[in-house]
Amino acid sequence: MDPFMEAAIHEAQLGLAVGGIPIGSVVVKDETIVGRGHNLRVQRGSAILHAEMSALEAVGRQPASFYQGVRLYTTLSPCSMCAGAILLYKISHVVIGEHQTFMGEEALLRSRGVKV
Repeated sequence: MDPFMEAAIHEAQLGLAVGGIPIGSVVVKDETIVGRGHNLRVQRGSAILHAEMSALEAVGRQPASFYQGVRLYTTLSPCSMCAGAILLYKISHVVIGEHQTFMGEEALLRSRGVKV
C-alpha cells in the first residue's frame, strides 16, 4: 500500500481511538508529509474540522506558491467544504481511500482539473 495512504489511515485510527469519526488525511509535498490530521468534529465540537481541514491547518500559513505540486491523501471522498479548500489552495492531486460510504465532490474536483 502507498505509504502516504497508510499515514492517512493511521490518522483515521488515531481519531477513532479517542472517540472520533475515523477519517484521516495527510498533505504531501516533495514526497514528505507536511501536514496530517484526522476528523475532530466530535472531540472539539467543531463543524469544520474534517480530516482534510485538520491536515491543511497542520501545514500552517503558507504562501500560495507552497501548494504547487502538493498531494492530499484522504481516507474518504472530500465533502463540498473540503473540496472547496482543495480548489482554493490549488491542490492538483487528491488520493482518495474510498468513496462507497460517502461520495463527495470528486466530479467537481475533476471538472476543475484536479487529478483524483
